[in-house]
Amino acid sequence: MTTDHIVKSFDEELSRLSDQISRMGGLAEVQIERSIESLQRRNTEEATQIIEDDARIDALQIEIEELAIQMIARRQPLATDLRATVAGLKIAPHIERIGDYAKNIARRTIALNQNPPIKPMFTIPRMGRMARSMVKDVLDAFSSNDLAKARAVWERDAELDDMYDSLFRELLTYMMEDPRSITSCTHLLFVARNIERIGDIATNIAELVHYQVEGETLTEDRPKTDEASVTVVDSN
Repeated sequence: MTTDHIVKSFDEELSRLSDQISRMGGLAEVQIERSIESLQRRNTEEATQIIEDDARIDALQIEIEELAIQMIARRQPLATDLRATVAGLKIAPHIERIGDYAKNIARRTIALNQNPPIKPMFTIPRMGRMARSMVKDVLDAFSSNDLAKARAVWERDAELDDMYDSLFRELLTYMMEDPRSITSCTHLLFVARNIERIGDIATNIAELVHYQVEGETLTEDRPKTDEASVTVVDSN
C-alpha cells in the first residue's frame, strides 16, 4: 500500500467523521427547535415524540466514537490529523448532551401542560433561537476549521447568560405575586436553565475547535455573566 493511498484513505475517514458529526449536530438543532415549539404550542404529542427521537442522536454518538477510536488505533495519526480526530471524539458526547437538554425541555412541556397556562414568556423562545444558532455556527466552524466563527460563538454565550438572568428574576417576581404560578414557573425556570446549558456546550465545542486549529487551549476566562444563582429578589 503506497503512502499516497494511506493518506487518501485517512482523509476519507476524516471526511466521514466530519459528516457524521454534522448529521448528529443537525438532529440536535432540530430537537432544540421542536422542543421550543412544542412548549409554545403546549403540544404534548410532539413533546413525547421528541423524547423518543433522542435515541437517534444516542445511536450516532456510538457510531462516531467507534469510528474515531478505530481511526486512532489503525492510522496512529499525528499533529493536526490527531487533533481533528480527538476533537471529533470529544464533540460527539457534547452533541449528545444537547439532545438530552432538548429532551428535558420536552419533559417539562408535558408537565406544564398538566397545569393552566401562565402569561406568555417571550424570552424563552428567544433564548431557544439563540442557542440553536450557536450550536449551528459552532458545528459549521468545526467542519470548516473557522476559528473566527468559533470564537464568535464563545463570546455570544455572555448574551445568552444575560437573557437567562433576566428571565430568572422575572419568574421569581411572578411567583411571589401569584403563588398559584409557582409550579409552572418552576418548570419554566428549568426549561430556561436547559437552554442556557446548551449555550455552555456550544462554548465547550468552540474551545475544542480552537484546540483543533491552533493546537492549544484558550487561556482566557470565559465571558460568563450568569448571576441567577446568587440573585436576591426584593419582596417589598
